[in-house]
Amino acid sequence: MKKIIYIVAFIFLGVLLQFILHAWVEMVYIRALISDFESYSAGLSWADWELIHHVVSVILLIGGAAFGFWQGKYWWQQIYPHTKSRNV
Repeated sequence: MKKIIYIVAFIFLGVLLQFILHAWVEMVYIRALISDFESYSAGLSWADWELIHHVVSVILLIGGAAFGFWQGKYWWQQIYPHTKSRNV
């Protein structure tokens, strides 16, 4: 039970970290789009950028959760190497 809680906590940490990364990328790129849309829009409209935002948000969320799961399993083995490991 302790291992599951540990891994779930790491998944939560991964999701939080992806939110920080997502916010940083959005602040930088939206600021660039607002300042000079023609140069930074890559020929896409605001509606296209909104769609890209939603798709990348889902990818980042899944990636953050997967990264947290991977790190949780890795660090569990590093901190508790002598515990019997069941596949989680």
